[in-house]
Amino acid sequence: MVTVTSPTVYTTEVNRSKFITHLVPISAYEGLQAELKAEHPKANHVVYALRYFNEFDQVVENASDDGEPKGCAGVPALNVLRGEAFINCAVLIVRYFGGIKLGTGGMARAYALAVKNVLKEARMVPYEKEITYVFSTNYNEVDKTLYRLKQLDLANYERDFGVDKVVWKLVGSEAKIEQLKEEGL
Repeated sequence: MVTVTSPTVYTTEVNRSKFITHLVPISAYEGLQAELKAEHPKANHVVYALRYFNEFDQVVENASDDGEPKGCAGVPALNVLRGEAFINCAVLIVRYFGGIKLGTGGMARAYALAVKNVLKEARMVPYEKEITYVFSTNYNEVDKTLYRLKQLDLANYERDFGVDKVVWKLVGSEAKIEQLKEEGL
């Protein structure tokens, strides 16, 4: 499975209709549809599809046609995300009608093409399950711990400096944190 870490935007044109496709990490999805509707008031539709893991490691999927004929917009977009094994991301497509009716099949193909085009432009990374790990060190081990975290590319951490020790809260890939645990940290 793969995911994205930064937003990507790509415009596809089919029979004079414009499909402005936004691919975002799932963390950036909340409120984006309303934002895009406000940014594009003359757009006919803002369709979305999303896939992510919930806290029970189950895949959650959702799609909306936003007024397009049922099953002609959101579902084809979601099917592309499924087929390309994307997870923890959302795709939102702003559609401007170009004056030529596409029909239900043509519309489904156009939305799928718009998602395929944005995926080609996106910088994908392999999906790794992230976990939180809390541990403590003495003050004389802080530099060594920072050096090891940098080696493992674990940059998402918080430190709490106590009276006699430092408590670390680390968020990172399960494999890297297991490697850190094996070293006794």
